[in-house]
Amino acid sequence: MVIFLVAPLVLKRYRLPGIVGIILVGAAIGPNGVYLLERDATIQLLGEVGLVYLMFVAGLEINLNQFVEYKDRSVVFGLLSFLIPQAAGTVVGIYLLDLTVAAASLFAAIFASHTLLAYPVVNRLGIATNEAVTATIGGTILTDTLALLVLAVVIASTEGALDAAFWLQLGVGLTAFFVGVWLLVPRLGRWFFRRHTEESYFEFLFVMAVLFLCAFLAELVGVEHIVGAFLAGLALNRLVPETGPLMNRIEFVGNALFIPFFLLSVGMLVDARVLVAGTDTLVIAGSLIVMVFVTKYAAAWATGRLYGYDRDEVRSMFGLSVGQAAAALAIVQIGFDAGVPGFGLEMINAVVLMILVVALVSPAVVERSGDVLARRREQQPYDPTETPQRILVPVSKNSRYAESLLDLAFSIRDSRAEESVHTVSVVRPEGGTRTESQVAEAERRFADLEEYAAGAEVTIEGHTRINHNVASGIVRSALENRITTLVIGWDGAPSRSQRVFGHTIDQVLRRTTQLTLVGRVRDPLNATHRVVLVVPPEIERNDGFPEALHTVALLAERTGASIRALTVEDEPPTPDEPFSTVNLDVSATVEAVADWTALRSRLREEARADDLVVCVSSRRNDPGWHPELRTLPKTISTLTEGNFVIMYPATKARDDDRRFLRLT
Repeated sequence: MVIFLVAPLVLKRYRLPGIVGIILVGAAIGPNGVYLLERDATIQLLGEVGLVYLMFVAGLEINLNQFVEYKDRSVVFGLLSFLIPQAAGTVVGIYLLDLTVAAASLFAAIFASHTLLAYPVVNRLGIATNEAVTATIGGTILTDTLALLVLAVVIASTEGALDAAFWLQLGVGLTAFFVGVWLLVPRLGRWFFRRHTEESYFEFLFVMAVLFLCAFLAELVGVEHIVGAFLAGLALNRLVPETGPLMNRIEFVGNALFIPFFLLSVGMLVDARVLVAGTDTLVIAGSLIVMVFVTKYAAAWATGRLYGYDRDEVRSMFGLSVGQAAAALAIVQIGFDAGVPGFGLEMINAVVLMILVVALVSPAVVERSGDVLARRREQQPYDPTETPQRILVPVSKNSRYAESLLDLAFSIRDSRAEESVHTVSVVRPEGGTRTESQVAEAERRFADLEEYAAGAEVTIEGHTRINHNVASGIVRSALENRITTLVIGWDGAPSRSQRVFGHTIDQVLRRTTQLTLVGRVRDPLNATHRVVLVVPPEIERNDGFPEALHTVALLAERTGASIRALTVEDEPPTPDEPFSTVNLDVSATVEAVADWTALRSRLREEARADDLVVCVSSRRNDPGWHPELRTLPKTISTLTEGNFVIMYPATKARDDDRRFLRLT
């Protein structure tokens, strides 16, 4: 534990990745160093669990939506980024390193895959939506999957002949395994997450059960367990939002415990004496380093020429794809354990040296080229989605689904923002200790919400307002805290004074101009299979429509869902409408319905319990307003059993914004 704590902190000062530190310390204290620790059965078991966990997290973190959005470019780059290194590496392994064909293929697979070591740089610079960068991220799925399949075939060949029976058994087993996991796991996951929301640790245990069961089944069909772990991560990818508490817990347990044990176990295999005992390790390391640089740049250059990417985009692709860590370490350790010829201590030492070099080069290249792309992006026309974001979630003592509203807020929150999510509770004054008691109850409620949000590493800033008019308290809190987005819960119940939602929500909508989401969110958002988007006629005239679409896209991306848009208009939309003004990383289809009656009929036929229905609406007297929007929320609440959100785009400030002061 001291090693896991100190080694990454020390190397961080020298801008080196923490994984290198743990490996180096493992080499220093292991059997080939000062022998402080022995690589016994306990270390090997925990290292094996860490390896499986590492590949699982790699599958979870891949952005499937980006892969789908630019699937042709992702597939082309993924194939080139695998085939060029695999072919060149196999030739070098045979003729330069004197390896067998099987061992040379495994040698090439080490650097045919890639790990997105420099992705934090991409995220910080805000260039993840660049087409070239997106294609590189999506291509990771193909490179890692194909490299792991090479590993599976080579390991199987060491245990028997590669005859027709072997290929038949492997082909049938892999097909059944892949199809079974891909079809069954997401359905099982949605069923579980919709029905078991009482204790959050049940969700974590379910994910762990799926992980290790898939790893076990992979071995049964004749491939390595890390193939099953990686596939389990891909299958659960859309069900584990990157911004939610569950993903935070998965990464926390992995980064704090299991993955460091794997790195420590690999480090204990390293023998620094091999470096001075001969030139074998240096030759292998030099071959790996030269091959990974040359072949990965060749793949990036070829893709850039094919799709017209400029020099900085090609360099960004190269910088991202040259990174090596998870798959490379997994392949070399499994090859060593299986006794593949040529995969001795020299190969392990060489791979560690390669990872150290590329860990220095990869972020530096992406930083330099990505900075140019970021500056170019900043020179583009103003985008309202770039304004600083502050979210306010009103809650009350009767809020049964406050945590679900927070999940909705987390899903649309800018992941790069350091702003807290604000909550407000309005207490009506009743005099004496009664009012104090309600304020204390609101504070206790805030404490519960803070504990829940801490699981997603999001801070909560709670506000209590004493006001006879609940709507006035919410509006005042929004103004005082410069809120840009409101997330309000609605139970769908009718009200005597109801116009759209009820007295309080209707007042808030009339007296605010911010982007506002009014929703009935009862089921977990990560169980969402599809976002059904309703687009009223002429809503695009609303100033805040592009920002609203960006928010819908963010919801779909964070929940891993596709978008099914229904536009109410007489003429069919063009293929890129209504999303032509927004860069989406999600799969979207658009269909026109003739009128409101046809819309209601379509929702009645298509809406499923695992859909999230989102209707972009408009405040009265704003562009895009239609009388049907007044009754649409109630209609949707009766047509779907699942979650739905009515989204009101932000508008320009009205002259009477301050009229609430006269009502308080």
